[in-house]
Amino acid sequence: MTKRKNKLLLGPVITIIALTLLIIVISTICNLFGVRAEITSITNGILETSTTAVNSIFSEEGFKYFFSSPVDSFKNFEPLVLIVISLMAVSIGKASGLLKAIFLPLRRLKPAIVTFVTLFIGIISSFLGVYSYIVILPLVAVIYQYMGRNSVLGIFTAFIGITLGYGAGLVFNFDDYQLGLLTSAAAKADVDASYVFNAWSNLYIMLAATFILTIIGTIIIENVLKPKVKDSIKEEDNLVYSRKGLFVSSIAFVLLVALFIYLIIPGLPCSGLLLDKTEEDYIAQLLGGGAPFTDAFMFVFLIIFMVCSGIYGFVSKNIKNTNDFSVGLSKEFDNLGYMFVLMFFVSLLVSILDFTNLGEVVGALLISFMSSLEFTGIPLILTMMLVIIVISFLMPDSVAKWTLAAPILVPLFMKANITPDFTQMIFKAADSIGKGLTPLFIYFIVMLAFVEKYNDKESNKITVFGTLKLLRPTVLLFAVIWFLIIIGWFIIGLPLGPEATPTL
Repeated sequence: MTKRKNKLLLGPVITIIALTLLIIVISTICNLFGVRAEITSITNGILETSTTAVNSIFSEEGFKYFFSSPVDSFKNFEPLVLIVISLMAVSIGKASGLLKAIFLPLRRLKPAIVTFVTLFIGIISSFLGVYSYIVILPLVAVIYQYMGRNSVLGIFTAFIGITLGYGAGLVFNFDDYQLGLLTSAAAKADVDASYVFNAWSNLYIMLAATFILTIIGTIIIENVLKPKVKDSIKEEDNLVYSRKGLFVSSIAFVLLVALFIYLIIPGLPCSGLLLDKTEEDYIAQLLGGGAPFTDAFMFVFLIIFMVCSGIYGFVSKNIKNTNDFSVGLSKEFDNLGYMFVLMFFVSLLVSILDFTNLGEVVGALLISFMSSLEFTGIPLILTMMLVIIVISFLMPDSVAKWTLAAPILVPLFMKANITPDFTQMIFKAADSIGKGLTPLFIYFIVMLAFVEKYNDKESNKITVFGTLKLLRPTVLLFAVIWFLIIIGWFIIGLPLGPEATPTL
């Protein structure tokens, strides 16, 4: 029986290939049957409707795309480049002994406190957008090693915090800003031309959700997820602790961060060099598509780690020469060749899914069906959350999904006496749940690769659906929390943020 089970296990690469083939088959069938959907978009403040069909790979254009796109898709696959930069930073931090010096004393903390802090950092890091996955996942893995806990548990906890906490946080992020622009355009185009979007409109519910998810989430992870993860892995090395090195590197860190912050402050002499001055709103200047800060963030992250780690390493003698420093930048790349293989096949999967329009058509059909239902109040809210969760399986990208949904759902909810601000908050909560349940989310595969790196149990094979099954009870319990927060806020009628309420 055991041998049969082992044979049935599908490795992540084979699973991704199988999912790619499944998408090709389903899209081909949909194309043969002429499956199409009407998509509503906003152009110059006016709602416009167009028809989109499912494309098939088994066509002249499809064949050309299938054979010509993989190399370009992989070359332009941004997560891969960002991961390489992040791993260099974490590698030198570990090789120099700096990370050990900072985090080894935290072994005295109780496990529940470690989980609480990891989850909280994951949730509030949503301000960084996708960088939160790139920076926090490898960093948490190393930190958990030094704290005597299993790195796999740390990776799972951080992933859950970042993903399921997407709709929460201490401040809004650039995704919120982009979603808000779409929300505003939809409200103005069909219902209320005077509507003005306020980026802080969901501040109160976001803050409340942050602490509710962190506190209850810690209990869930400690009691549901932690027992399923194997015993902690001890990290042993001969790195020397240097109080002087820690002090000097701390000074360097403060100076570098201060310089970095100065470069994103507008209005001071020679300041704001990393801002996009063509934008009016500060959040767009800082995190917009054309903002230098967006492209520079990971490079600055690497510079800070290289300088601080180099200082600590040379002072402590953990790094004896420039060759040690150079080699130290690559330490964390051990056992990660597998990640690059995964990234290639994931980039192919994503590009084919985009070509077929399958996610867009299915999403549009579900949204159209939902708009035909004469629901109001709680039934309408619950239906929207379920629809967005289902759409997220094929369309994990938040902005793309809201671009599709906002022109229909925002006016629909306004006519049901629910404000656009609350509608956007409902979307973010449902979107975060959906991302935690789909294998098509890019950063789920990134997380899976890190889990494989730190998984040293030969009997514990890492698979796509095995990991989803492991995480599913925790994700579903987080989903229940989100449902209760959204419904509770609506029933009580608490303010969402400054001058914002759930109902009109």
